[in-house]
Amino acid sequence: MNKLRDAIYGFTVADALGVPFEFNQKGSFLCTDMIGHGTWNQPEGTWSDDSSMTLATCDSIRINKGINYLDIMNRFLDWIDYGKYAINSRVFDVGNTTLNALRRFDGISPFCGINDIRQNGNGALMRVLPLAFIPDITDEQIKNVAIMTHGHDISSDLCIEYVRIAQKLIRGEEVSFEYTTPIKSSGYVVDTFNSVMYCLATTDNYSDCVLKAVNLGNDTDTVSAIAGGLAGIKYGYDSIPSKWINKLKGKEIIESCLF
Repeated sequence: MNKLRDAIYGFTVADALGVPFEFNQKGSFLCTDMIGHGTWNQPEGTWSDDSSMTLATCDSIRINKGINYLDIMNRFLDWIDYGKYAINSRVFDVGNTTLNALRRFDGISPFCGINDIRQNGNGALMRVLPLAFIPDITDEQIKNVAIMTHGHDISSDLCIEYVRIAQKLIRGEEVSFEYTTPIKSSGYVVDTFNSVMYCLATTDNYSDCVLKAVNLGNDTDTVSAIAGGLAGIKYGYDSIPSKWINKLKGKEIIESCLF
């Protein structure tokens, strides 16, 4: 069984589910299936920046057989500038903190995130899942990947926690998904992480988990994608509805990035 494949398909499918509903408030819509158009007017099955940056990270690990920070950053630039890892090479969504960090890159140091408590969006958390598949990865390495765009400890600490949870699931261990209330599905990394844990703790299958995440509203694609990555590991590729897999665009990109 290829747990990386489970994770990445779980992530990308959930991302595509959430894309049409991004920024819509909870209760103003109901997602029950994968559809197109909506917020970004994209065809059904189209993923966002979450999946593109995750796949860029995955591809870098595949090529380098481990972590190479400069290579990861250069692949992020290939995405933002040329549309690599994006459906139809079209980049239609990127967070301000992430974009500003990429534009600060001087070609030498890839650690471009600013250590500012006000810049704790979920743009690092959304792309670190492939790191869980490097068995000996250290907390410092995870932090270094996080601070490429988000330099504050709040963000990097949650990236570390997320990767360690994913590794427990990969090993088949029981995981207690702890969350606090109230649940706010915002772009703030703490809210995102809490929402993800809530969706995993209160469902028992892939579909219910990711649909619950989308229907929380607001940052629908990112919360759903991050939850979907863990749900993909927990429940497996075969738990993802085949109709969603069939609608998903860019499967050839995914397959080329797996290691």
